Amino acid sequence: MLIEVLKSKIHRVTITDAELNYIGSITLDKILIEAANLVVGEKVHIVNINNGERLETYVIEGKYGSGEVTLNGPAARKAQKGDKIIIISYAQMEMEKARVYNPTLIFPNEKIIC
Repeated sequence: MLIEVLKSKIHRVTITDAELNYIGSITLDKILIEAANLVVGEKVHIVNINNGERLETYVIEGKYGSGEVTLNGPAARKAQKGDKIIIISYAQMEMEKARVYNPTLIFPNEKIIC
């Protein structure tokens, strides 16, 4: 049996921009993508700490070292520049593997925990 478990989490990152006139997605600095063990195009859940909004979208790669965290398209209506969000991805795996799996959790401006 497969279950869905936490794969990666970027905790309390700040939105740097919200671009309504875009197809959709969240653009992340490549450093964040790599640190969080995410893949470009991967489905992620976004939880807005400021207003409680939740949404699903996919990751687009931003410029390395830019610090970019931009919600694009309709998602831009769910947050504004300066909001704190949590970005979460999940993976499906067998129960036995899930019991020993360690997700990647990062806390920007603090330290990376693997």
